[in-house]
Formats: sequence, structure tokens, C-alpha cells
Amino acid sequence: MNHGTIAIAVVQHQVMIIQAARSHDSGDRWLDVCTYTPFGDHLFLASSVPHARIASSDVLIVFPFHTATTDMIDLPVQAYQKFLQLNAKHQKKQENLWRGWKARLR
Repeated sequence: MNHGTIAIAVVQHQVMIIQAARSHDSGDRWLDVCTYTPFGDHLFLASSVPHARIASSDVLIVFPFHTATTDMIDLPVQAYQKFLQLNAKHQKKQENLWRGWKARLR
């Protein structure tokens, strides 16, 4: 990932938009990123913890575009749809895990 590349990743058990804070090689296990949370249609603002180091395996998809801004990101329609899709899939997975744990406790 090059500096400024936009991607979707799981950060602290949440699906978030991330931006590479610096360039990384394909073999890097850890990525320094800026994190963004949804603010409205297609719009993402820097999260309350804007800088994070995540495992490269937590990246779900890398988009073929980048941006230099660090405070707000406006995603194209297709990228926003992909974010919504991955967010819903992740939430369903978490709910299923919770139901499984709840059933075991009974």
C-alpha cells in the first residue's frame, strides 16, 4: 500500500475506512493507518483515535485510488456500497458469534 491509499479494514472489531499513513511493502505484517468513521452518505471523518497500527490481515479490500487529505474522505458510490456490504457482513458474523456463545451458556 502506498502512502494515502484508501482501504476497508477491521479495526477494533469494527469495519472502518483506513488510509495508509506511510508506504508499506507487501511483506509488512503491520500497517500504520489513519482511521475514519461514517458521517453520512459517502462521507467519512477522522475517528476519535485517528492513528492506528493494524495487522495486514485485517485489510478487507484496497481501493485503486488514494487521497492526500487526512481529516475527511468522500468515497465514490461503488466504494461506499462495498463498505456497506462488508459492514453488514461483519455485523452478521458478530451477531452469529454472540448467539453461539449465548446458546452455550444456557
